[in-house]
Amino acid sequence: MEKLTIKPDFWGDPDKAKRVLQEAAALKDDLTRFGKISEDFEELQVLLELSEESGDRELVAEFKDSLVELSSAVDKWKQETLFTDPHDRRSALVSLHAGAGGTEAQDWVEILFRMYGRWASQQHGFKVEVFDYLAGDEAGIKSITFLVAGVNAYGYLKAERGVHRLVRISPFDSSGRRHTSFASVDVIPEVEEDTEVEINPDDLQMDTFRASGPGGQYVNKTDSAVRITHLPTGIVVQCQSERSQLSNRLRAMKMLRSQLLALKKQEQEEKLAKLRGEQREIAWGNQIRSYVFEPYTMVKDHRTGVDVGNIQAVMNGEIDIFIDAYLRLLSEK
Repeated sequence: MEKLTIKPDFWGDPDKAKRVLQEAAALKDDLTRFGKISEDFEELQVLLELSEESGDRELVAEFKDSLVELSSAVDKWKQETLFTDPHDRRSALVSLHAGAGGTEAQDWVEILFRMYGRWASQQHGFKVEVFDYLAGDEAGIKSITFLVAGVNAYGYLKAERGVHRLVRISPFDSSGRRHTSFASVDVIPEVEEDTEVEINPDDLQMDTFRASGPGGQYVNKTDSAVRITHLPTGIVVQCQSERSQLSNRLRAMKMLRSQLLALKKQEQEEKLAKLRGEQREIAWGNQIRSYVFEPYTMVKDHRTGVDVGNIQAVMNGEIDIFIDAYLRLLSEK
């Protein structure tokens, strides 16, 4: 019997082997989900027959509840079939920055952070972890960077990249006037492997400083916060969420790799756009959605035309309707 040999060009490359194993695990997960949906559908058919034959109200109610659950599972899977970017299955690094509007805009950033936190944890079971935080002058948040960890987090949240506009009567205006404020949302996939982006240590400038916070016991007394500047590109990242300087440095490096990967991807897309003769606006400068509290209540996505009147539900994290519409729009291009 011949001895089985493994080709070194595959298993000799640990990163390639890891990617293949991850893809295999993802396919296995898809098969498991398909099997579960198929079983639930068969059970639903049996439950329907029993409820029709018996006329039992409890069985009818159980059938309706099961139908809603199955429909939700199918809709979620259909939504995930729209993920075509190879990075869609990754976790997402999200950065929020206050724009024009002063304190009102900084309060708007805090509201958006709460909205995304609820969407992530309550709607999808993702984990949210803050990497960097800069408090507002009087209220709210000037800027914040956080990780949404979970499968397909980037695939969903890439739909949120752009400028978000708020229209309301400001609680910070004693005259009760209506204000318009802006906040920018940037979303990039988390880099999982060092080999995806090559970084020359000589290209880095590293600074340390004391972590900022609301005051009192929350302010770190040591220079544990880390700021890293990538000199060739001018990209600056910083992390101050951990008490250990080493931990903050490792997280900051992960953020830098993700930023460099996003820059590389953007450059590739711009080259393709030139070859196709397309004129594309930079997404960062686009106003993608408006949230109007006064004189009426409505959230309108300017890319897809989708609007929702229940603004409180949206602020509580129910934004999948906008994400789904955007993903479908991308798939049609």
